[in-house]
Amino acid sequence: MTLYRIHMNAARSDEFPEGSDKHGYDFVAPLDADGHLDPEAWKAHKQDCVVRRFSNGEPDERGLLRHIGRGWTIDYDPNTPEGDEPFFKLDKHLISVGEYLSVLEDDGEMRTFHIVAVQPFLKK
Repeated sequence: MTLYRIHMNAARSDEFPEGSDKHGYDFVAPLDADGHLDPEAWKAHKQDCVVRRFSNGEPDERGLLRHIGRGWTIDYDPNTPEGDEPFFKLDKHLISVGEYLSVLEDDGEMRTFHIVAVQPFLKK
């Protein structure tokens, strides 16, 4: 198991006809040898699994990647038991450059993101 930094940008949609590198996420996650999330490794590295959401003209939001049941979510508020922005079936997705992931964002919209980078995470 290795921790990876994943960078994804908004995919093409009605909202972003050409996609957008100004709206997206950077997050750290443990991936197994096949490129899937490793929930057992996540337990040992919870605090390293940081998330940054960026959107043009808005301040960045920072949170943690959380594993709840079989699902994965972004948690911006550690004082609440549930996550704030769930990923769609992240437990089933391959995390690799060129793949797509969907997030139910805090405005209630499910948005799709294009993975543009997956690199080993080097702790500072």
